[in-house]
Amino acid sequence: MYRKQHTIILSLAVIVLLCLAFTSILNDEGKKPVHIPPSVQRNGDSKKGYTYLTTGDYLKSGIPYSYYKLFNPKDHHNYLNRSGKNALVSYAYNVVTAPNKVTVVVPTCLQCHAQVFDGKLYVGLGNTFHDFSNIAAANNPVSDFMANVMQTITPKQYAAALPIFNSFDTVLPSMQTEVRGVSSAYKLATILVAHRDPQTLVWLKKPILDIPKGVIPTDIPAWWLLKKKNAMFYNGFGRGDFGKFLMLSNILTVKDTAEAEEVNSHFGDVLAYIKSINPPKYPKSIDETLSTQGKAIFVNNCSRCHGTYGSNGSYPNLLIPASIIKTDSLLYKGNQQNPQFIEWFNKSWFAQGDNPARLQPFEGYIAPPLDGIWITAPYLHNGSVPNLESLLNSKERPTYWKRNFKKPSYDYERIGWAYHAVDKPERRTTYNTTLPGYSNSGHTFGDKLTDAERKAVIEYLKTL
Repeated sequence: MYRKQHTIILSLAVIVLLCLAFTSILNDEGKKPVHIPPSVQRNGDSKKGYTYLTTGDYLKSGIPYSYYKLFNPKDHHNYLNRSGKNALVSYAYNVVTAPNKVTVVVPTCLQCHAQVFDGKLYVGLGNTFHDFSNIAAANNPVSDFMANVMQTITPKQYAAALPIFNSFDTVLPSMQTEVRGVSSAYKLATILVAHRDPQTLVWLKKPILDIPKGVIPTDIPAWWLLKKKNAMFYNGFGRGDFGKFLMLSNILTVKDTAEAEEVNSHFGDVLAYIKSINPPKYPKSIDETLSTQGKAIFVNNCSRCHGTYGSNGSYPNLLIPASIIKTDSLLYKGNQQNPQFIEWFNKSWFAQGDNPARLQPFEGYIAPPLDGIWITAPYLHNGSVPNLESLLNSKERPTYWKRNFKKPSYDYERIGWAYHAVDKPERRTTYNTTLPGYSNSGHTFGDKLTDAERKAVIEYLKTL
């Protein structure tokens, strides 16, 4: 009897030890970077993609041109060298013909994915000047009054604008960020899908999903990085066809899946154009000796996650667990804690057809390629770190900091927008890293370097 009990106890002990060992393996896996495998992507014509991006009607509802020009001055820059009415509006808008033949002005991808830097427009550079902190002002009694006037006096023009009016009325009150310079794109997407039938994409007046409160701030990554990446978005959860993700802005005004299919047919070309974009070269002089020293330090300390560069360079496409990166967790937790949106997408029109896409969340963030990093300040996924110097030395990161949005200047030594630290936050104008989602913690890998080593690494990063 004793021998039998002893055998049972021993067996249970072995099982417990095996379970503990298995749990330990799982925990170890959760602490290791995870490779993202590639997925099949569409090919296309980059010239056609650029034309569609800068003149196309991927949104088919907008503000009637006759009304738009009453309240918006003629754009004299014409950064995109467009012709006709497109030459008269900002690069962030296209003038297109609505289905009922009314000429309308529609917002485009370049609202967020282009920025003027030192007098030149860079398509593909994330816009860090957009003011989402005051976006609720756009949803005011004046715009309601104008909509009523339009409906009464020019009903055909009103019909052309109605889909975008419906979306704006729904999303704008909930998209306001705490500070200027970050985007609320994630909130925009969650609100819009909550008001769309996943199979037909028709607009639903009442949301079918519970919309989480609050806004998760994000910086906007450079488009030219996409050519190296196997997944989209900061936590790498955009898998499958990139074109489907790129055309998501279409759900702002899309009528149904027939329209979505037509728009989707152009996004192989758009993706080809995006992959043709190269980062701008650093415009100042570079200390070649110091840069060479910095390259060696970078390869030994940073390349495992961020890759190597040059003719034989390679990018590893690694997801870095939260336990390693330790940057602000609100973004990946927002994805994880709202599975209804993941489920909506993975059962929707976007996940079907010849070029399906899917969402696959992860507790952590992707280590991005660093091509053109010198021009992409501020840094981290929420834009909380103003320059490369403080990115590589966490002790130098300001708790509250401000930059001049009206007359911006770039610090070519520390690499980032010139800023000044303040003792206390001022709403909207100050980046407040104590707010949820705005933390500048994590990515402390550069702290172990000496000041001289950091300076050399920065010099090398200028060359990428």
